[in-house]
Amino acid sequence: MGEPRQLGGLTSPGLEQGRTLLVPLGSTEQHGPHLPLDTDTRIAAAVAGAAAELLGHLLAPAMPYGAAGEHQGFPGTVSIGTAALEAVLVECGRSACDWAARLVFVNGHGGNVEALRSAVALLRREGRDVAWCTPAAGQVTDTHAGHAETSVLLHLSPQLVRTGEFRPGNTEPLSDLMPRLRAGGMRAVSESGVLGDPTTATASDGERLFAGMVEDCVNRMRRWQPRSDGMLV
Repeated sequence: MGEPRQLGGLTSPGLEQGRTLLVPLGSTEQHGPHLPLDTDTRIAAAVAGAAAELLGHLLAPAMPYGAAGEHQGFPGTVSIGTAALEAVLVECGRSACDWAARLVFVNGHGGNVEALRSAVALLRREGRDVAWCTPAAGQVTDTHAGHAETSVLLHLSPQLVRTGEFRPGNTEPLSDLMPRLRAGGMRAVSESGVLGDPTTATASDGERLFAGMVEDCVNRMRRWQPRSDGMLV
């Protein structure tokens, strides 16, 4: 796969108007002792880049900060919160849609969803063709630095995965954890910051999961059926 056409490397006079722009949206937050702090941003940028290449769209530089307050208390986490993120997304959309025909935020962090729903709904009410998606690769039961995310990082950036630090985290179903997670943050449910079991992760499974995420993202953009909150279905 070749390099997508990256917005940051272009010049203004050489930029065709009326293009679709993909903006990866991630987070800078703890991912246990074995994954890098930019895991969500890294995955969002890779998925958006692959989708941009397949669809002939433009790829914007990734936005590396999101709403990650549940990870406060772990060193390295930098959260800007939902309100600030919503404002950033609104202004990003207003500015980019001055020349881009469509704008898609490709999201890599679940904590960003509330801001995305509010910001993109507003942009759409203002008449801008903006949407968002959080690419999925089937049913994933471990939600943070477990088998799935660790496998994807073993595929994308194996040199950054500290395999000697693999330890199972809290493997309870997320639905059971959510009340405690909302009330006390990640520390309340996992001392290591891991939900799931990274010890079973493999690069081959990561390749499969990543391909599924790209396919999901591409299919959503090809259908272009945004809900009222802008999420592509």
